[in-house]
Amino acid sequence: MSSRLLMRISRPTYSALFQFNCAKYCVGIKVPFIAESINSGKIGRWSKKVGDYIKEDEEVCDIESDKLTVSVKAPTSGKITQITAVEGQEVEVGLEIARLQEGEVKQAESSEKAKAEQTSTPKSSAKPESVETKAEPKPAPATSAPVKQNVASVVATGDCRIRREKTSLMRQRIADRLKASQNTAAMLTTFNEIDMHNLITLREKHKEEFLKKHGVKLGFMSAFARASALAIQEVPIINASWDDDYITYHDYVDISVAVATPSGLVVPVLRDVQEMSFIDIEKKIVEFGTKAKNRKLSIAEMSGGTFTISNGGVFGSWLGTPIINPPQSAILGMHATKKKPWVDEKGNIVVRPIMAVALTYDHRLIDGREAVTFLGKIKKLIEDPSRMLFSLA
Repeated sequence: MSSRLLMRISRPTYSALFQFNCAKYCVGIKVPFIAESINSGKIGRWSKKVGDYIKEDEEVCDIESDKLTVSVKAPTSGKITQITAVEGQEVEVGLEIARLQEGEVKQAESSEKAKAEQTSTPKSSAKPESVETKAEPKPAPATSAPVKQNVASVVATGDCRIRREKTSLMRQRIADRLKASQNTAAMLTTFNEIDMHNLITLREKHKEEFLKKHGVKLGFMSAFARASALAIQEVPIINASWDDDYITYHDYVDISVAVATPSGLVVPVLRDVQEMSFIDIEKKIVEFGTKAKNRKLSIAEMSGGTFTISNGGVFGSWLGTPIINPPQSAILGMHATKKKPWVDEKGNIVVRPIMAVALTYDHRLIDGREAVTFLGKIKKLIEDPSRMLFSLA
């Protein structure tokens, strides 16, 4: 039997054997569930390429939607054998975007270890003898007539000091919403200063016991969220929204809390804050922070807020004008606490920890009197936090 005939017989056999092995040992990597009402997203960034070895639950790539980014994890350990989607491509939930061959990680680790050992073994090399050479003088460059050249085609030399990055879908969505807010609302900002002495004293006195009993730290956000909910009950227009020829009032207080993540700003919502205690608020904030860090926040957890609190003070901001989160009508900005000279209730000049706060509001439905009254109410509650604890607000 000729070799050509043998090849004709063997090729289908090998093909079938390969398909059998691939079906048995190759695993598909699919677009995971993103969130309710989201059926697709865009490939943001591939962390791995074909030929790379990957461990189970290690990130393969990012899938971006207009509201959140989810991480695609490897279902098992193995070697990436195929990638079928490119960065920026729209992909549906459940679509296979890559394949990996199982059981290759240990082999890869052992081969890498062997390579490292070979690299670490020093090689003996003979020291070359130094030979004196007389430097030849360089000839002067010949001058030539200027040549016409397309400037756009010239490749730049030297260090590049400009970088261009494709914006993520989330970043684009944030930009669109903020610009829409700027173009739609008649934004105005009012300011005040708050003496944080009593709240800091209360926190220092009970923080260890609070942490031990409830498993979370006692921060400032719970006090400001609670104070905002109580102040809104007195000035309900702050919690309303503009709807064409109507003003929509909300008889509940859902506060959006701005949280910074590597992929952008997210605003999970504390529901029914008017019914929550300090403990409830702190536990929920910790839960949101963990989910935001791991990109596990759902669309439902980031939708439907009626008022927003942004704490730029954690980054050192001394003062600023926050921008409204549409379709809301107001946002409270917290800033860094600084020691300043302060006139106390007895008329004495003392050094106190002072926080500047800013309220940006939509002047289409909120008047200055209402904005100033609301911010003054928050100041009163924070400077005397016992009023919130004993329901004296």
